[in-house]
Amino acid sequence: MIKYLKTRWKTGVLALLMVAVTAGILFLYDIPLEPVGYVAVFEMLLTGLGLMWDYHKYRKKQESLLYIRDCGNFSEEYLEAPENENEAIYREICRSLDEKRIEAENQRSAFGTELTDFYTLWVHQIKTPIAAARLLLQEEKPRPQEIQNELFKVEQYVEMVLGYLRTEDMASDIRFEEVDMDSLIREQIHKFARIFIGKKLSLEYQEVSETVLTDEKWLGFVLGQILSNALKYTKKGKISIYMSKSRTHTLVIEDTGIGIRAEDLPRVFEKGFTGYNGREENRSTGIGLYLCGKIMKRLDHGIRIESELGKGTKVFLELGRKKMDLY
Repeated sequence: MIKYLKTRWKTGVLALLMVAVTAGILFLYDIPLEPVGYVAVFEMLLTGLGLMWDYHKYRKKQESLLYIRDCGNFSEEYLEAPENENEAIYREICRSLDEKRIEAENQRSAFGTELTDFYTLWVHQIKTPIAAARLLLQEEKPRPQEIQNELFKVEQYVEMVLGYLRTEDMASDIRFEEVDMDSLIREQIHKFARIFIGKKLSLEYQEVSETVLTDEKWLGFVLGQILSNALKYTKKGKISIYMSKSRTHTLVIEDTGIGIRAEDLPRVFEKGFTGYNGREENRSTGIGLYLCGKIMKRLDHGIRIESELGKGTKVFLELGRKKMDLY
């Protein structure tokens, strides 16, 4: 009650002022003091009744707000109708903020579900190279090269997880600069050199002499994923890296692997989609190409795939940039 009265002290002062003015006017007209006193009491009574009614509405509104605060959800059904334009504006602001809160919670919940699904699949996939490495270590004559290959696969899966987590908020992590593509390509080739040797695959690569305005770390991640896929699904033959002759600023990574079914091509960049190849090989998380597509879009680059089942796949990385304000 005291807090309420503190918010209404101006009303009390105004009521006393009105009583004083009324009494002064009546006194100037030589009205007897008794009726002046009656008028003053009547005005004070009306003021008191008005304050009591206003306090009732004040308490009712306060109880509604406290209930909403305690239950943690904004709901207009528990609020009184706005009494003026300002209250209507406040109500609109609260509604807008609550809608944004709900949207953020839904996004967080969806991401949590996706993350759980991804980790479930990821754990299943990473067990394979770990189990293979364990069996190799138990042999009488360990094969260091094959053990290293399995450990490299584990490293790749770990890198995939880190990339997945970082791409959820990569805007602040992008740094555009002029990048020499030959240095970037050679770095990725060196990383996969053991796999090339172990699978006896040949590599055709000549300097591309291309400089690109991009983020070196993220574009390197994409190159690594594309090479990893090419190595994973190519059992014999070669992998070629070259600049397209028909399209400017377009890097091509071509393999002679098992290829991709025509009906799967439109969906290869969808999250979790493994297609026929993933089901047959049983070692795909369906997240690599999804991340590549997402990263290339944020870098304002393009990526597309051409493939023929049983003959191989071409991945086109379109590295030209048209605008700078995408992030």
